Amino acid sequence: MTNTFFKSILLFSVLVGIGFSQFKTPVTISSEVENSVRPGEVAHVLVKASMDDEWHIYALENAGEGPVASRIKISGDIVDEQGLVEHREPTEKFDEGFGVKTRFFKGATDFRIPVKIKENAPVGETNLSVYMLYQVCNESLCYPPAEVNINAAIIIEDGPARMELSEFVPKRSASSSSEINLDDAIAAGFWSFVLLSISMGFLALLTPCVFPMIPITVSFFTHQGELKNQKPLNQAIVYTLGIVSTFSILGMILAVTLGATGANQLAANPWVNLFIGALFVYFALSLFGAYEIQLPQSLRQLSLDQEKRGGYIGTLFMAVTFTLTSFTCTVQFVGLLLVAASQGQWFWPLLGMIVFSTAFATPFFFLALFPQYLAKMPKSGGWLNSVKVVMGFLELAAAFKFFSNTDLVWGWGFLTFNSVLAIWTMIMFFTGLYLLGKIQLPHDSKVESLGVTRMMLSLFFLTFSLYMGTGLFGRPIHGMIYSYLPPKIEKEFSSVDKDNNVEKLIWYSNLEQAFTEAKLIEKPIFLDFTGYTCTNCRWMETNIFTLQDVEDRFNELILVHLYTDGGENHKEYQQYEIDRFGTAALPYYVILSPQDEVLATFPGLTRDVNEFLDFLDKGLEG
Repeated sequence: MTNTFFKSILLFSVLVGIGFSQFKTPVTISSEVENSVRPGEVAHVLVKASMDDEWHIYALENAGEGPVASRIKISGDIVDEQGLVEHREPTEKFDEGFGVKTRFFKGATDFRIPVKIKENAPVGETNLSVYMLYQVCNESLCYPPAEVNINAAIIIEDGPARMELSEFVPKRSASSSSEINLDDAIAAGFWSFVLLSISMGFLALLTPCVFPMIPITVSFFTHQGELKNQKPLNQAIVYTLGIVSTFSILGMILAVTLGATGANQLAANPWVNLFIGALFVYFALSLFGAYEIQLPQSLRQLSLDQEKRGGYIGTLFMAVTFTLTSFTCTVQFVGLLLVAASQGQWFWPLLGMIVFSTAFATPFFFLALFPQYLAKMPKSGGWLNSVKVVMGFLELAAAFKFFSNTDLVWGWGFLTFNSVLAIWTMIMFFTGLYLLGKIQLPHDSKVESLGVTRMMLSLFFLTFSLYMGTGLFGRPIHGMIYSYLPPKIEKEFSSVDKDNNVEKLIWYSNLEQAFTEAKLIEKPIFLDFTGYTCTNCRWMETNIFTLQDVEDRFNELILVHLYTDGGENHKEYQQYEIDRFGTAALPYYVILSPQDEVLATFPGLTRDVNEFLDFLDKGLEG
C-alpha cells in the first residue's frame, strides 16, 4: 500500500469520523486509583485502554513520524506533580502506511501513573481528572485523534505522610534523554569521562559548521606540498596539535577571562569574522594565481625563512583559524565545560577540552597529510592546478559566509539571504565554466580536450548552480544549504520558512512579552537560544522546525528566539542561559510553563525528529 493511498484513506476516515461520530469507537478507556493516601503521599492512577481485535493505539514516546503519540495527564486541585508513566513494552513494527517504524499497544493495556498529592490536600473523597489523547488504527485505516476526559475517585485519609509511600519518581520532562549532566559524567570516573569526551568530539564532526574547513584544509596543504623542504607528516602533526592546543587553551582562557560565552563571543565577533572572510579571499586569490601583490621585503624574508624551517607558523596560523570557525558550533558538551571553567574548575574542563578537540581534529590530520603527498607526485602540475582553482572557488564561497556574519551582527542588511545565495550561485556557475575550459587563469595550460572526469565535474557544478538559483525565485532547496545562509531577519512577531514564505507561526524576541502572552492564554513557552552566526541553529530551523509535526506542536506553544551573539539584550540572554540552565551551548531549547517552571530542555542539534518531538510532547504534557 503506498503512502499516498494510505493518506487518502486516512483523510477519508477523518471525514467519516467527523460526520458519523455516533459510530462506536474500538477503544474503551477507564480509570481508577489503586490506593487511598494521606496528604504528601503518592497515589497511583491506573488507566486501562481496551482495544478491539486488529486495532492499536500508539506509544507515549518514539511512536514514529506520522501517527499521533498517546498522551496521559492527571490533574486536580490536590495534585502536586505527575510522575513517570509505567506500562508494558510497546510493539515495534514497520508501518507500510506511514512508511516508518512505529511503536504501539494492542489488546488490553494498563498505564500506571504516580501522582504526588499536595501536603495541604483536604481529607475525604474527591476526584482526579484523567485526560488521555490517542489515535487508533488498524492495518488499513486510522480514526482521527480522540480525547477522553474521565474522573477517578480518590480517598484522602487523615494523618501524617508515611515515608515508604512518599517516594516519587518525577516525569522525565526536566531534560532530554540525550542531555548530558557534567557532574554525573565526572562522578562516573576518569575513563568514562574520557570516553564521553571522545564520543562527543566525533559527534561534533557531523555538525554543519565543520564542512567549510574541509576545502580550506585541502587547498592549504596542497600548496604546502608544492614547497621545498616540507615534511608532510610533520606538517599534519603540527596542524592537528595546533587545533587541539588552541581549542583547549584558548577556550579555557576565554572562559576564565570573558565568562562561559567567551568562545562564542570571539567566534561571533564581527571583526574576527571579517578577518577570517578576508583571509579566505586572500587564499582563494593565491590559488587563482593572483600573486602580483608583493609583501614588504622584511615580511617576504620572514616568509622565506619560515619555509626553510618547514613553514610551521603558517600551519599554526591555519590551526588557529580552524579553531575560531569551530567555536561557532559550541556543542552541548563544550558549553558545559566552559561554564565549569568560568566557575573556577580547571582539571575536568581542561581534560574534556583536550580529549574532545583531539577526536574532533583527527580527521583533519589525514586531510592535511594526503594533499601534500599528492602534490609531490610526478606530473601532478596540470590536474593539480585545476584542483587548486576549484578549491579557490569554494574558499571564495566560504568567505561570504563569514562576511555575512559580520553583516548580521552590525545590521548592514547588505549580505542578506538572497544576495549571498546569488553570489554562491554565480561562484558555482563560474566553477563549471572553468572546468569546461571557458575560463583560463595565469597558471593554467590551454584545455585541448575535455576528459570524462572534468566534464562530469563541470556538469555537477553547473547543475548545482542552476539548482541554487531556483532558490532565488522561491523554490525550496536542500536544508543543508539554508543552514549556511544568513537567516531572514524580519520585524518582531514574524518569521520566514525555508521556502522563503512568511510563516504562520509567531515568534517573539522579548521574553517579558512572551510571558505576558503565555499567562493570558495559558500556553507553555518555547525558548530557542540561538545566534546570528550559529550554523547549527540555522540547520535546526530549516530542517526540523519546518516539519509539519513540529509546526503542529509549535502552534500549542508561545515561541521565543533569544539571540545571544548580537542584537538587543544579547548579553543578558547569554547570562540567563548560563545562570539558569548551566550551559552556553547554541542552539539550546527550553520549554517553560506560564509560571516560569522548567518543563523540558533539549541540548541542541539533532537529526532525529522523533527525539525532538518527544521533547516537545514532554513540555506540552507538563
